[in-house]
Formats: sequence, structure tokens, C-alpha cells
Amino acid sequence: MPNNKLKIVTISAEVAPFSKAGGLGDVARSLPKALKRKGHKVIAISPLHGVIDPKKHKLKKLGNDIPIKMDETKTLSFDYWRGYLMEDLPVYFIDRKSYFSGFKTIYGTKISNERFFFFNLAAIKLIELLNLAPDIIHCNDWHTGLIPYFIRKRFKKSEYISKAATVYTIHNLAYQSGHAKNTLKKPDDADSRLPRFTDTDALKGINFAKRAIVNSDLINTVSEQYAKEIMTPKFGEDLNRILKNRINRVFGIVNGIDYDIFNPKKDPDIKKHYSHRSLGDKVANKLDLQKKFKLPKNKDIPLLGMVTRITEQKGFDLLMKIADDLLAQDIQLVLAGSGDKTYENFFRKLQKKYPKKVGAHLEFDTKKAVQIYAGSDIFLMPSRFEPCGLGQLISMRYGSVPLVHAVGGLVDTITDYDPKTKKGNGFVFNEYDPKQFLIAVIRAIETYQHNEAWKKLVITGMKQSHSWEIPAEKYAELFRRAIKLKNHNRK
Repeated sequence: MPNNKLKIVTISAEVAPFSKAGGLGDVARSLPKALKRKGHKVIAISPLHGVIDPKKHKLKKLGNDIPIKMDETKTLSFDYWRGYLMEDLPVYFIDRKSYFSGFKTIYGTKISNERFFFFNLAAIKLIELLNLAPDIIHCNDWHTGLIPYFIRKRFKKSEYISKAATVYTIHNLAYQSGHAKNTLKKPDDADSRLPRFTDTDALKGINFAKRAIVNSDLINTVSEQYAKEIMTPKFGEDLNRILKNRINRVFGIVNGIDYDIFNPKKDPDIKKHYSHRSLGDKVANKLDLQKKFKLPKNKDIPLLGMVTRITEQKGFDLLMKIADDLLAQDIQLVLAGSGDKTYENFFRKLQKKYPKKVGAHLEFDTKKAVQIYAGSDIFLMPSRFEPCGLGQLISMRYGSVPLVHAVGGLVDTITDYDPKTKKGNGFVFNEYDPKQFLIAVIRAIETYQHNEAWKKLVITGMKQSHSWEIPAEKYAELFRRAIKLKNHNRK
């Protein structure tokens, strides 16, 4: 393309606003848009999950019963649809009812590997069908992990596919396939032939992420700190040695957030719009949040918020250990999210025990999420590990001060507040320890009592830029590097 512009195909299991289970959906929407604004030609490919309403999103069906060979004995077919993320940025949706539109959930089925094995092959077939000849195929997380393998092995003579460089982005290394690691009979060596598609039990043993790491031209993670951490046994999820072998091909780029979507000046889901110049108007959102969670209305009490998947990774073990000590303070705590039933039940009991202090909305709800960002004063992210984290970036945008564990992308984006120098944009605890977490919360609560210092801290966060502008340029540079590497290896 002229002026060094790229032809990019980005592939992911979810893409907001069509489908979203977490931060991946946000990234899969915002990064392609940012790349498109920089003049690159971009298309996205994702499954047509049952949660997607084709009429609502004005999707158009373009193809029926496209055959694709799964193995020597099995051929299946797929349909595909087209929608748009923005003008001239199409999203193609792949469907086979028994794998995607027939399920009302994005993840969590018993045939996850089978579904995404099919999706990976169908995505490559669709690229051929559309005559795209991309420069880059950008694969996101394990759901797309077989694409680099297939390109090297099965499609190496394809006119449209073989020349494309592949970049694999690790959004969370803890997830490597659709089946828990402890269910696998033996580790996938990531190099041998894949089992027959018809061998259901063998399919469960495929490590999608491992095969992507071995076969991609370049690999990146969603923060610079996480790129370092995954080289270690502590965070490497048993793949640290393979990653270390490819250390010269592993990079870190911190995610951004879409400032058009996450914008307290015009967000349609919050009670009153505001900016860092009109912080007094944020109070209306706090009072509204207290009302929605049936807590006493009090503009002066520190209101702590959490928006998260409710899993062990997110620091809930720490929170459980300090809950009573925390709630002995004059605070309120609200949470929105869903996940592990053990932690969900804990919050139900906590809500009953402290009805005037705790509010919990135990399901994924984008409106409730943004209302917590806008209405809370302090945003808790005590994650055991956090590849990037979008919550801390969104919370700063809405004037809720993040409190984080010093790990992954949280290290790259949050600096501990120093009351003497008045520098920093949040509160950080270094050791993954309940006492350290509690001390950090008490520091935040004490700082909250000093109105002018707190106001400056809030404004510092709100004025920082975490848009996709810079990350998108870094991705473009990474893609060009992958293309050079691919071309060099082909000589």
C-alpha cells in the first residue's frame, strides 16, 4: 500500500459492541478503529455468537454453506455476515449454528477447542474467499492461536495467506485453550501434527496459545511489565521457557481506551455529565450510585468501587481476608461483575451483614460498570496478576482514583501517591498480601479527607492521556517489524 500503509486482518473471539465478555472485546473494537484512523486498511473477523442480534447491528449475510476441510475425512461449512465498526471498517462474522449462533454464551461450552479449531480454519478460508492478501494477520489470545500454525503448515502455498506475517497478542496467558490444564492427559508439544478434528478427546489436548507462541512471527503482550513477567516461572503459566527462547520476538504495548466511548462529558449512562473542570457535578453520580445500590446517600463518605470478573486472579482472596477490617472503616463498597460462585456467595453474605455499607450487582452489566466508575471515589484493583488492565485507565478517566497491586500493566500506568511531593496518580501496594492491601486502602481513605489534595489527585488522573493514539502507532511499528522478519525468513 502507498505511504507504508498496511493491510491488516485482526481476528478475535469477541468484538464490542457486537459481543463482549471482558477487556478483549473493547480492545478488538478500539485498536482496529485507531489503526483505521491512521490510514491503514483494516478488517476484523469474529464468531457470530448467539448473543449477537443481526437485526440490531444491521448485519448483512453474504455467504452460505462455505465448505472447509477439517481433516482428511471431515468437511464442514460456515456462513458469514458483515457489519461495520465504523465507515470502511468491516467486521466479518463466521457462523455455524452448532458452534456459535446456537449458544447464548460466548465462552464456557464443553466443546470450546472444537469450536475455535473450526473458527481458526474458517477465518483463514474467509480471508482467501475475500481475496484480501493481507500484510498482517493479527491474532488475539488463545481462541485464534492455531492460525499462525495453520498458515505455516497447511496454507504455506496459499496465494493470499502464505505471505502474511502473523502477530500474536497475549491478553492473558493463564488461558491457553478451552480446557483447564489439569484436564490434559499430556502436554501439547506445539510442533507435531494436530489430531484429527474427528478425534474429540484428542482435540481437548491442544494448547492453542503454545502453538501460537511457537509459530507466530512476533508475539506481544498488553503491557511492557507483563512481557517481562511471563518470562518467569511465577507468571509464565508453564510457557516461560518457550517464551524465553523467543525473547527477541516478544514485546509489550500497553492498551489504550476509547475516549469517545469512555467520556464523562457525554456518557449516556451516567446521571450527570462532568469533566475535570466541573468536578462538583461528579457528586450527582455518587448519590445516584448510592441510590441504585440501596446505600445511604452521603456525598462525603469514601465510596470504593470494583468492576471486574469475579475470579481468584482479581485479588478476591485478599479482599475476603480484610473485609471486616475494611468495613470497620467509615466507607461504602460497591461491586459489579460475575464469575466464581464462591466469591459471589461471599459478597451476598457480606451485603446482608453490612446492608448500609455494601452493594453488589453480581452480573456483567456495562451500564452499572460505568455508573460505578463515575460514582465511586476509589477504584480497587488488587489483582494477583494483571496483563494490562483497563479498569484503572477507565477509572482515572471518570475521576475515581485507582488503588492497585504493583503488577503487570498496573505498574506501567499507576504511580503511588506521595503526600509530601503531591506526585502520583493512585495508590499502590507492592506485596500481594492482605495487610499491605488494607494499609493501601487506609492511606487512600486518609488522603480522601484532605479535600484539596484529593481534588488535585483526581484531576491528575483525569488529565492523563491513555487513548489509543500512541498504542496504535506502536502496533503499526510492530506489524512492520513482523513483515520484515517474515520477508527475511522467506529469502
